[in-house]
Amino acid sequence: MNLSDIKVTQIREIPTPGGNVLHALKGSEDSYNGFGEAYFSWIESGYIKAWKKHNQMVMNLIVPVGKVKFVFFDSEQNLFSEYVIGESNYSRITVPSGLWFGFQGLDSPKNLILNISNIPHDPNEADRVELSKIQYDWGVV
Repeated sequence: MNLSDIKVTQIREIPTPGGNVLHALKGSEDSYNGFGEAYFSWIESGYIKAWKKHNQMVMNLIVPVGKVKFVFFDSEQNLFSEYVIGESNYSRITVPSGLWFGFQGLDSPKNLILNISNIPHDPNEADRVELSKIQYDWGVV
């Protein structure tokens, strides 16, 4: 897989009295690759969680609260790609397996990420390396 296999989809936010409805993923969409589990992760403002590579999991990443920068790294081509999604850019990033990724919380005090994955979480399915192993300038929040 390479960076061009990442798909970003604008998803619907439907205004309703008392609070909007935020779509996530439908089984009829091209981005749907089966269901394994859905889970949420909090990330604090300025904090970076990196680097991880799923070897089988396809991720569908959504940020319903806050704003998060996602960075993907294709180690074979030595290329990076970054996306910022959240409340002001409500989108879903569909990420194939085989790409290194990390993410950084951008809004204060914290940000919420939803991952709808095609397989259940398995700690032995992913590879991890320390933040310093892949050279990327995360900038200053």
